[in-house]
Amino acid sequence: MSVRLQASCVASAHDDFEKYVRAEAHIKAMSRYDLAVFDFDGTLADSAAWFFGSLNEAAGRFGFRTTTEDERHALRRLDNREIVRRLRVPMWKLPAIARHMRRRAAENVDSIRLFQGIPEALTTLRNKGTRLAIVSSNSEANVRRIIGGPLAGQIAFYGCGASLFGKTSKLRSAIRHCGADRARTIYVGDETRDIEAARATGAASGAVLWGYAAAEALLGLNPTIVFHDVEQLGRM
Repeated sequence: MSVRLQASCVASAHDDFEKYVRAEAHIKAMSRYDLAVFDFDGTLADSAAWFFGSLNEAAGRFGFRTTTEDERHALRRLDNREIVRRLRVPMWKLPAIARHMRRRAAENVDSIRLFQGIPEALTTLRNKGTRLAIVSSNSEANVRRIIGGPLAGQIAFYGCGASLFGKTSKLRSAIRHCGADRARTIYVGDETRDIEAARATGAASGAVLWGYAAAEALLGLNPTIVFHDVEQLGRM
């Protein structure tokens, strides 16, 4: 092979490699999901301290067991049905308790903040073309106030006011409203019921480890993605 031909081959190979690198970078910059649906409390919002304080107040009002800090750690390892059973909450009272908790959240909304890095992670996803939605037991008004105006306007769908065991229908509504393919949708949450809802709709599931449920409870359900820190959300 002549020197000139050899140099030409090397240059061509170099160009091909450069194109490959640029293509790979483009692929990595694209989200694998067209729609990312998020739970709110414990996933986007750091509301655990408020929640457990208000839960004991609700216990006195509605006649179920109060909890100590040690008991709360144990409850984090259980699913919601078992938590309801352990606290001796009558099932027929659950809707009234949920309404009460939403009202209490509205009264204390200024004390609840997003986890550090959440606005940046959600903005990164939007910049990659991923649509965003929220499915939560909290009210839409509370969620919007805590998120704040500019970011709240980036959310394509709010499925709020979900019952304790009613997130699946809200998640289906989010997928339908956004015209998304279930195979390219992920529901990200911090409780076992979030993983179960994602599975019931045929969407991918994401489990965050900074929320209410203990890591072993979430990992035992084999979520599609496990998020160890907030920054990972923007990279999915």
